[in-house]
Amino acid sequence: MQDDHTARLLVRCPDRPGLVAAVSGFLFRAGANIVESQQHSSDPVGGTFFLRTAFHLPGIGADRDAFERGFAHEVAEPHGMTWRLRCPEDRTRMALLASREGHCLLDLLWRRRTGELDADVVAVVSNHRDLEGEVDVLGVPYHHIPVPRDGKADAERQLLELLRAHRADLVVLARYMQILSGAFLEALDRPVINIHHSFLPAFAGAQPYARAHDRGVKIIGATAHYVTEELDAGPIIEQDVARVDHTHAIGDLERVGRDVERVVLARAVLRHLDDRVIVDGSRTVVF
Repeated sequence: MQDDHTARLLVRCPDRPGLVAAVSGFLFRAGANIVESQQHSSDPVGGTFFLRTAFHLPGIGADRDAFERGFAHEVAEPHGMTWRLRCPEDRTRMALLASREGHCLLDLLWRRRTGELDADVVAVVSNHRDLEGEVDVLGVPYHHIPVPRDGKADAERQLLELLRAHRADLVVLARYMQILSGAFLEALDRPVINIHHSFLPAFAGAQPYARAHDRGVKIIGATAHYVTEELDAGPIIEQDVARVDHTHAIGDLERVGRDVERVVLARAVLRHLDDRVIVDGSRTVVF
């Protein structure tokens, strides 16, 4: 969690000598103390340079406009940088979407309640009412938007209006069992994070754990990724696996899968909130 004077700067640009010096030199002249810094180059010759820097600078919030103008003029523009500054007051407004399974949703709500996730959960949205009571107890607004087979477009319209009304900066699909259309994602224009089991593409569709059990799989995993129009093919943020063996029944595999899913999703959301993820085409750089 950020303190009142620590900001984060993310940079992407064509790689060339002197980039770290240019950024750190500007921060030094501004009176900032760098407390964390990571960088990566896709290729030292003609590649892309990525940088994440956290720095302590009292008054950064009040002097933000001057800081951004100076950085743009002195550093970003001369080096062809795209960049983003996150100040302490920039709290993420997060919406969580789920269907009937609550393990990922309730895990994120618990982590937010304990302060592990530095964000405000502004809404929980579901196409079912199964989890309404558990969410209401936690004091988070619960919205039911059913998705009938012949009413998907109208449901997406309602969902888009709701997310805009709550000014959501981030949408997390915490086992939301609906496919979001490309038109919806384009209109939303906000990052969306999804979680699913890592059997894909081997056991796509219904009853993946039963079919995995029939094949005698030895590992169960989960993948968290940004959502794109191409189903389950967005840039990957986080993955993990757990070992299983012949003694595990189908129910055991499902239990292990739920455990892995909630941990992987939480890690992915935390990395996003900490500005540790930069999308690079179909891949990500995760600091």
